Amino acid sequence: MIDGDFSPMTRTSDLRPLTSAERRRRGGFTLLELLIVVGIVSLRPLGARTFSKGICSLKSGGLPYANFAFSPYIRTLKNMKRSLHGAEVTMIARSFPIATARRAGGPCRALALREGGFALPKQRERASAFTLLELLIVVGIIGLLMVLIAPAFTTIKGGTDVTSAAYTIKGVLDTARTYAKANNTYTWVGFYEENVSNPASPNSDTPAVGRVIMSIVASKDGTTVYNPNSLATIDPTKLTQVGKLTKIDNVHLWTHTDTPLTPTGSTFDYRPNVVSTYCIGNSTPADSATPFQYPVGNGSAQYTFLKAMEFSPRGEVRINNNSNSPQRAAEIAFEPTHGAPIPASVPANVAAIQVNGFAGDVKIYRR
Repeated sequence: MIDGDFSPMTRTSDLRPLTSAERRRRGGFTLLELLIVVGIVSLRPLGARTFSKGICSLKSGGLPYANFAFSPYIRTLKNMKRSLHGAEVTMIARSFPIATARRAGGPCRALALREGGFALPKQRERASAFTLLELLIVVGIIGLLMVLIAPAFTTIKGGTDVTSAAYTIKGVLDTARTYAKANNTYTWVGFYEENVSNPASPNSDTPAVGRVIMSIVASKDGTTVYNPNSLATIDPTKLTQVGKLTKIDNVHLWTHTDTPLTPTGSTFDYRPNVVSTYCIGNSTPADSATPFQYPVGNGSAQYTFLKAMEFSPRGEVRINNNSNSPQRAAEIAFEPTHGAPIPASVPANVAAIQVNGFAGDVKIYRR
């Protein structure tokens, strides 16, 4: 060995393990010390108050409790770096209320107050409250947003009304067809629109706008119950009521004036074309020569349904009665209203419901 060479590889003394005292002087930690620290930190939630008192008192130089369960670990912590101990005290100090800080030892209490971990209750309340001016500003902003958003909600409601009406009509048609097939008889679905500007119901149908009423009746004996050669109002004693009246507000039966585009598709503009004779709307079809009344029986009629769809025991659909041949499709079209007023022009959210003349399946088309 050359004199003056103090490299670690040539010094015999550096080949031996360092003692605990030497490692502490050099700033190192043993594995046991690190495991103790990790264990204390992880167990803090189970006895955080006791740990905080022990550590804070340790910082002051003594152990306050003779029966402190973890006193061996505290003695080991005495020999650890002050920086790590300070960080642990800071972390514990920030996690306890003001009462704990007041009971803490001198250095721990000073550290807690310096770190801002504790605040008086009144200070916390003042920090989380709002001033009257702030509340007024928030209320004003909410009111302004409501004024701006209200028209959008009106449009959404109109679209929702049309959707609800379409599915309601579809449900009535499905019920009538199912009843006809299940009972091997004829059923009719009548359409009547009344004027909602009159307070009483039944109301006048002149002008007919605002509320669509539907009724389902069925033949008692399974026949058409009307004489095709001498058409007249169906004898109410030969009919039975199927379900209750169905009333739909804020809709108006509408005879479409558009010609669907080609080729046909699944959208409103490309739906199959149906001639007006087989479209139930405000002007078509012509009044039925075999209308039926509500209620059925011998009582006085509240409604007379002049527009109807007939379902045969096989599920075929005809407009009004057998004087019309079954078609590829029959259509019911309507548009939304806001009570009695009719839209000045055709609105964007109109709907058409088509019934297959032979299969009887119902399909909804929305614009």
